[in-house]
Amino acid sequence: MSQLLRYRKKLNLTQEQLAEKANISVRTIQRIEAGQEIKGHTLEVLSNVLEISKEKLLAGVEQKEVNIRLIKLINLSSLILLILPFGSILLPVIIMYWKKEVNSITKQIVTIQIMWTLLFPIIVMIAVFLSKWLSIGNQIVPITMLFLLLVNVFIIVRNTAEIDKNQRLLIKLNFSIL
Repeated sequence: MSQLLRYRKKLNLTQEQLAEKANISVRTIQRIEAGQEIKGHTLEVLSNVLEISKEKLLAGVEQKEVNIRLIKLINLSSLILLILPFGSILLPVIIMYWKKEVNSITKQIVTIQIMWTLLFPIIVMIAVFLSKWLSIGNQIVPITMLFLLLVNVFIIVRNTAEIDKNQRLLIKLNFSIL
């Protein structure tokens, strides 16, 4: 039983009543009671409405054991981008779902690679445009491509080291696409 459900029942509130008091949707209450993690604003509002600390509300949340070795493999599998451009997204996703290691870290790894894959051609096109506009020469385009690949390799290797050391990503985004 989730802590939210326990405290809601203690106050004799229905899901609808709690949702109305907290000004959040009933579906959000249902998801949290079903085991979804409570985050940010929702955590703040629910702790205020239920008049309990955030820690007590989160106390019942079980943290799933993560396989650090597999997460490092998923991250390092992104290095296939040196051979296959979209491989940096596809291979980590395949491993992630095949081994059932879907968690916030692996989702963030794939999100970083998706964003990188989207930004890479845009930055290269900007380099092409600038080389023509500023008459720099065509050398800037391959240099830009090489630089971007090296930056991505650095991000992958640096995050792998951080996963090994602290079980988290050092370079991450504030959102997740997956």
